Amino acid sequence: MLTISPDQLARIALDAGKLIMDIYQSDFDVAQKGDASPVTEADQKAETLILAELAKADPDLLVVAEEAASEGNVPDHGPRFALVDPLDGTREFVSKNGEFTVNIAIIEHGRPVMGVVYAPARDRLFVAESHNSGWQATAKPGGAVPTERTPLRIRPCPEAGVTAIASKSHRTPETDVWLDKHNVSETLSAGSSLKFCLIAAGEADLYPRMGRTMEWDTAAGQAVVEAAGGRVLTEDGAPLLYGKRERGYDNPHFIVYGDVTPC
Repeated sequence: MLTISPDQLARIALDAGKLIMDIYQSDFDVAQKGDASPVTEADQKAETLILAELAKADPDLLVVAEEAASEGNVPDHGPRFALVDPLDGTREFVSKNGEFTVNIAIIEHGRPVMGVVYAPARDRLFVAESHNSGWQATAKPGGAVPTERTPLRIRPCPEAGVTAIASKSHRTPETDVWLDKHNVSETLSAGSSLKFCLIAAGEADLYPRMGRTMEWDTAAGQAVVEAAGGRVLTEDGAPLLYGKRERGYDNPHFIVYGDVTPC
């Protein structure tokens, strides 16, 4: 049986990133989905590419992907499946601030066990090889999978106060209330799943998300930050799990912790 490797996931993400950047640098149109969220040619074409390449690399792997799911196409998968967001941060893509990502994750029994997050406009690639091993590298869209890799590891909690990250496009009053209860010395704003990756890379410590997200938005980022030693917990302290078909694959509120003890 063919099963996909972390390097294969990285290869697919880099190729999707090249397609996305070609469209990003053009005069593209923006449409609206049924939930009023934006969608572009880049979302759709990148998803088509990713699904085709995943099928070649791992023919038995069933995939829940954002654009297909928005049209009601969700496979009847078992405990092992993939979650794909071909272009996380479409609002960032449309506003051309560079903070968008390609996200591919492998789920086993509710947990993300492998994943890749690629920010093609920033040349930043983050790969979770397993639940406790991950790396980052500089990588050009469509370029070779890098061999020069830096291990991902969360940083020790700063004594002077933590650096928190908040959503650039979806910050809520509940987020601000939650942050006010913690010793936050700096708050960064970032788009897409980059927020998970900044914690994994030791550039921030805490990311509360008190708004709606979907499983494909978070799975790859969670794989990356957990590979670096971080945790992703719901408000009641339980692990954020996947395959929540009964919820329509949406997530409860959650917090991403680096070396920070949950309150």
